[in-house]
Amino acid sequence: MKFRPLHDRVVVKALDTEEKTKGGIIIPDTAKEKPMQGKVIAVGPGARGEDGKLQPMGVKVGEKILYGKWSGTEVKMDGQELLIMKESDIMGVIE
Repeated sequence: MKFRPLHDRVVVKALDTEEKTKGGIIIPDTAKEKPMQGKVIAVGPGARGEDGKLQPMGVKVGEKILYGKWSGTEVKMDGQELLIMKESDIMGVIE
């Protein structure tokens, strides 16, 4: 399925968290925190400013990002768990 987000929305695929701690302890699924890193899958055209001009997006498809723990709306498309969030929910790009 092709999906194009509108305005300043971004589609993100959450990256899995570590299964083990640095000391080698395996973390069960029930104790894992929600992931806060993801990969940008799709980007909208951008928001319109008060002057009516299109504001370009600050992220691009394929970038690895950091977002807030409770950001976005969870959706399931083509069997994948994805998040749709506003660009303002993204804290930064991981380089």
